[in-house]
Amino acid sequence: MLIVFPGQGAQGVGMGKDIYDAFPCARDVFHEVDEAISQKLSDLIFHGTEEELKMTQNAQPALMAVSMALVRVLEKEFNYEVGSKASFFAGHSLGEYSALCAAGVFALQDAAKILKIRGNAMANAYPKGGAMAAVIGLSLEIMENIVSECSSNQEIAQIANDNSVGQIVISGSITAVEKIMEKSLSLNAKMVKLLEVSGPFHSKLMEKAIDPMMIALEEIDFQKPAKPIISNVTAKAETGDFKRLLLQQLTERLRWRESLLFADANSVSHCLEIGAGKVLTGLAKRTVPSWKLTNINSLESLENFVKSYL
Repeated sequence: MLIVFPGQGAQGVGMGKDIYDAFPCARDVFHEVDEAISQKLSDLIFHGTEEELKMTQNAQPALMAVSMALVRVLEKEFNYEVGSKASFFAGHSLGEYSALCAAGVFALQDAAKILKIRGNAMANAYPKGGAMAAVIGLSLEIMENIVSECSSNQEIAQIANDNSVGQIVISGSITAVEKIMEKSLSLNAKMVKLLEVSGPFHSKLMEKAIDPMMIALEEIDFQKPAKPIISNVTAKAETGDFKRLLLQQLTERLRWRESLLFADANSVSHCLEIGAGKVLTGLAKRTVPSWKLTNINSLESLENFVKSYL
């Protein structure tokens, strides 16, 4: 089984509230995260505005908190140890931190602190704003050619996410991203959509986020994972060198499609997504249609999972 954790964009006000209300151990997770970052993040998650929640410095620790609350409930209430059930862990962008936490690489409080710093560092790295856009229906090769044609040293853009077959996300300066969107449409892309994000994530324009993250990661005590993590930047199973890989992730392409294909080639046939939304199982369905797909993103889906698998 591949156990995966969602990234930014999956958030929504009220996420995790049913789990919080139902289980004391889930409440503990939210309170530990609040304490770690000296912020009543749980209030914002449950009662804030969508505008506040989608700010990257809030969305990142918030999504991790929801995922880890669900993991804690599985382990404490139902004796379902994710570390023994998984063949591999993986997470999309910030979800990789949830994966590392679930695999025992670092503690919950450390994950919360790092993600708060990561969110602030990414928000401040490129004050000009930048942009990201999703392109549906064109191959990776075609998109690489378009990006090369439409970007320059002055107007930087690159492929930020290779998400699934036919779904690419580009990131960079607003001018370059707009050119790429226009060119993609002229080549019959099925859909081109500007994403609601606060910066050009997973591009060279995030370089100023590296130093504060390097300092933060140096403070963390990294342990060996219970099971290998399929890294966003290598699309291979990793059991160490996570500081370097997490720093690379800031400015390099997320190789999610290749990560799924790596898992498939290594005997995975079931993908379990733990956390808000259903984005990652949707990507898996397009990339590896033969897989069994399961989501745990609410009290109801948790109960269904328990009935089916425990």
